[in-house]
Amino acid sequence: MSRFKKRRGLKRYYKSLLTANDFEKVTWLDLDNVETWRKNWHHHFDWYGYGDNSFKKRKPHLDKLFRHFELFIDRTKNLDQSFQLYAVLLDFDSSSDALFLHTPNQDNNQFPFKVSDLQATTTLKNSRLNDFLNSLNGYEKLYGQAGEAFCLLFRKNIGQPF
Repeated sequence: MSRFKKRRGLKRYYKSLLTANDFEKVTWLDLDNVETWRKNWHHHFDWYGYGDNSFKKRKPHLDKLFRHFELFIDRTKNLDQSFQLYAVLLDFDSSSDALFLHTPNQDNNQFPFKVSDLQATTTLKNSRLNDFLNSLNGYEKLYGQAGEAFCLLFRKNIGQPF
């Protein structure tokens, strides 16, 4: 008997990544209320880290993240406050890949959010992730190192700049 539990329903899980809209299900993400503030609110798309050891398993999660990035662009068009919208992808830690929304807030005076020591040249060692990022159109990319190499992505003219 194997000591590893067989994961059931993965075929259905990966199929749902193609179409599911995570933002339809949440009630706490009220973008119409200007009193609501977000301190680096973020959403992960690979909670279980399926893509940590296989880019084939990571790519559907990345596709979903960037589909939600575009959905968020549409939802923030009518946002009546300053904000930053960005994604952070780690070199080999798929479960940490996330989409962020940041606004002025009561707890954090760091708005707009700034990250020092970022560069336009990749710091990633994951060649498959680099290839994926290079295939993206319309995103600005900044790279850094904080324990693990990462890439911060944003769109020009969407929210406050970095």
